[in-house]
Amino acid sequence: MVRPGKDRASRRPDRVSSAPAPAGRAGGFVPEPGSRSSRPGDPGRLRGTRSTPSVSPRPGGNPAGGGALRPGGGGHRGRERGEARQVAWHALPPHECLALLGTGPEEGLPAAEAARRLRRYGPNRLREARRDPLWRKLAVQFQDALVLVLVGAAALSAALGEQADAITILVIVIINALLGFLHEHKAEQALEALKALAAPQARVIRDGHRQVVAAADLVPGDLILLEAGDRVPADARLLESHSLGVEEAALTGESRPVGKSAAATCAPEAPLAERPTMVYQGTTVVRGRARAVVVATGMATEMGRIAGLLEAAEAEPTPLQQRLAHLGRVLVSAALAVCAVVVVLGVIQGERLASMFLAGVSLAVAAVPEGLPAVVTIVLALGVQRMVQANAIIRRLPAVETLGCATVICSDKTGTLTENRMTARRAITASGRFARTAEGEPWRPEAGGEEGEAGGPGRPVAGARTAAPAAGAGAGAGRAGGPGGGPAAELQLLLEAVALCNNAVPVTAGDDPTGDPTEVGLVKAAWAGGIDARRLQRERPRLAEHPFSSERRRMAVVCRDAQGRAVSYVKGAPEVVLERCRFLWRDGRAVPLGEGDRHRMAAAAAAMAEQALRVLAVAVRVLGPGDDPEDEAVAEGDLVLAGLIGLMDPPRPEVPAAIARCRQAGIRPVMVTGDHARTAAAIGRELGLLAGGDPVLEGRDLDAMDDEQLARRVGQVAVFARVAPEHKLRIVRALKRQGEVVGMTGDGVNDAPALKEAHIGIAMGRTGTDVTREAADMILADDNFASIVGAVEQGRAIYDNIRKFIRYLLACNTGEILVMFLALLAGLPLPLRPIHILLVNLVTDGLPAVALGLEPAEPDVMNRPPRHPRESLFAGGLGRRVLIRGAVIGVTTLALFVLGSASGDLERGRTMALAGLVLSQMIHVFDCRSERRSAFDVPLSANPALVAAVASSVAVLLAVVYWEPLARHFYTVPLRPGDWVMVLGGVLLPWVALLVRRSLVGSRPQAAVGSSRA
Repeated sequence: MVRPGKDRASRRPDRVSSAPAPAGRAGGFVPEPGSRSSRPGDPGRLRGTRSTPSVSPRPGGNPAGGGALRPGGGGHRGRERGEARQVAWHALPPHECLALLGTGPEEGLPAAEAARRLRRYGPNRLREARRDPLWRKLAVQFQDALVLVLVGAAALSAALGEQADAITILVIVIINALLGFLHEHKAEQALEALKALAAPQARVIRDGHRQVVAAADLVPGDLILLEAGDRVPADARLLESHSLGVEEAALTGESRPVGKSAAATCAPEAPLAERPTMVYQGTTVVRGRARAVVVATGMATEMGRIAGLLEAAEAEPTPLQQRLAHLGRVLVSAALAVCAVVVVLGVIQGERLASMFLAGVSLAVAAVPEGLPAVVTIVLALGVQRMVQANAIIRRLPAVETLGCATVICSDKTGTLTENRMTARRAITASGRFARTAEGEPWRPEAGGEEGEAGGPGRPVAGARTAAPAAGAGAGAGRAGGPGGGPAAELQLLLEAVALCNNAVPVTAGDDPTGDPTEVGLVKAAWAGGIDARRLQRERPRLAEHPFSSERRRMAVVCRDAQGRAVSYVKGAPEVVLERCRFLWRDGRAVPLGEGDRHRMAAAAAAMAEQALRVLAVAVRVLGPGDDPEDEAVAEGDLVLAGLIGLMDPPRPEVPAAIARCRQAGIRPVMVTGDHARTAAAIGRELGLLAGGDPVLEGRDLDAMDDEQLARRVGQVAVFARVAPEHKLRIVRALKRQGEVVGMTGDGVNDAPALKEAHIGIAMGRTGTDVTREAADMILADDNFASIVGAVEQGRAIYDNIRKFIRYLLACNTGEILVMFLALLAGLPLPLRPIHILLVNLVTDGLPAVALGLEPAEPDVMNRPPRHPRESLFAGGLGRRVLIRGAVIGVTTLALFVLGSASGDLERGRTMALAGLVLSQMIHVFDCRSERRSAFDVPLSANPALVAAVASSVAVLLAVVYWEPLARHFYTVPLRPGDWVMVLGGVLLPWVALLVRRSLVGSRPQAAVGSSRA
């Protein structure tokens, strides 16, 4: 790994980028007389630049200047032949790359030009294996073993002269295949839509404005912004870089991060692994930040050249789908045994072998719910779409099942529990205290906060370098004070420092700052003190930057002031910055930072943290003529403390209620933050996470514990503070050792291991890095804790719905088998023809089963404890209910057959049995809508799709009974009013009895299902 301060090439200042020959526009090129203007997107011809290696530019032509590696042979278009030689982008200086690509160094491409290039080069995607056409997907539906058996049965029927049966069976098979195809196609579309929602994004500059676009929409010439945790979205030439390190193992096999620098030079023939000026698609930024110009996209990237063709990965079945597949195999074995018995009994009683073979096949089809895994996929996909509406994007389907099992949710504080809208409220310098009541307000002195705040007067220290950017100089002049000493001047130095040690600056004047919310708050705090951060940064150009990281917990920049001196500005955690300070800025000079001063400043930081403020210490230092700004120890040593600044990040108003819902659902919410323990405790109390004497564990406390000690303590702690990413990983492992099902949020690049270790890794959609999003199972589009709770609710509802349609399908199949088996045992003729069974199983009960998957969450879904991940699908008495309802369906159907055929009209009896079977199943589907409430208590309006599905099934039944062409094929007879009285009476009586009993007994105890933890 490249160590900070060791790799000089990776730590060069960022003004290397676009310094062209003196003449010309910002793009670094000058059009020759008579050529087209050099507006962005129209490079014209180069004049006055040095010859470019392996480049043959064409007047007004391809922005790449030709080359087999065109700038962005995108997606499916690839590289075009017949071009000039390949462009050695890594060997060109930045201004020539910009000129060849027709891109402005500050404003980037115009939006219209970007759209034109996207049409020309195609999307920035790697080519995937061709997907099966629709006709092939439809053909797959006919390759199922049971379908092939049915086709064989149809052929046998035709051979025996039963032409009508053969045709009917084939029609039913075709209808079933079409329904299966439509269901799977819908599920596939839903999953593709989800994939698009979770697609990678990129930060670009277009028309002079920073914006976020889909990575697929990048084009050659786009200016992109990179920082630690980003996945590089396209091949790009660096224009600016600050301590940039990139992990290129995907391309070069090198496991250690490689230092990158915009200022480096390399030969045109340099191999891929020795090009420090380039970043490549698919690699990961592990430290620092950069600005770069895209030179290749899609299949024209180095990744595209290596990949050539990416095979589409097979989707892994979820654990639930695997359990259902196992259940299906068990049912197949049982069904084959029962069907064999049915066939033998029928033949013994004198039925024709061919008829009994067809009946056996039909029963086998009825007994095996072969559509269960497909229906599960559909329900999961549709449920996940609902989660998207609640701002939770599922990246892996198994997470949906796991969400319903979660027992602990570990959440970051900033942006998840709070609004991530930082406003500087308080500032403390050596001599004064200042406050702002709201954003937009100026800084005002606090009462009693003037002289002597952090210690008495002191003499200047011999040899100590003062922070010579005198208060009030340059852009600093303004409301906060002028040159000289005193609290106002000290405040101005503090605000200048946070304005310079900051990356959240508008790209163009007049824009609101963009970037990290803390830095945005600091820019606005400086503005409230009369300091224009943009102007100040122009007047004091940056020479070096030492970026913030969760390990360093500080950031430093070195700038050149008006006197030509290199001045370091540092901000970070108070305890980290204070230990690097030797001096205190008071009355316009640096005085020794004594132990008393140090203690008072630390106490002031703790007091601000008690008020739920995020506290930063700010320090400065003037470097000597021989000091190296790139040396971290020099830039951050022997500092002069300028003061403290506290920012308020208010809690999200909806979070306390969400935390209460978590606890009601048996889920323990835990805050895991890098903030000061007192800040975390104050926010925790405000959110309802902490009571009076509840402990707060800090990272240093975790360091002092071994894994056994942590596992014993972790269940008693609701707030962890000052934690590093490695602490998050230990917390997750300790919770898992206690048997908890853990959800963990994260946004930084170093959070990825903890997210992978957790049962449910949750990444932030707004502030999260590409690396954490790729490691996560779920992405929060709004970074809101309440969205996690909403996702848990949906996860539980989806599992409930899967249980509902399992209960429905298995009870229906049990009834169909039972009616045939009981009839043969009693020596009765077959109560249903084989085609009746096929009609019911493949047509009439499929739509209601899918519609059950659309049921909304039950009112008490968040009042139950989490279910155990290994809980049986038949827990809570579901198996018993399936058998009871199946017996009711079977006995009712058989009784109607006996009543209808009592006069000797066998077909009338079978028609009544068919009607009774379908209607019993339609009533049963309403009973399946809730495991805890009666069908009378669940409003029909809550699931209109179910009402439509039931209506469709009843319509099919009536058509089969009364429409003569269908009646002829299904051997039915029109039922008379008296017949319907018997059918409706026979169907309704047992179900009404069951429903009344359920209403009288009341709902089952809430812990009956999903409480196997208790």
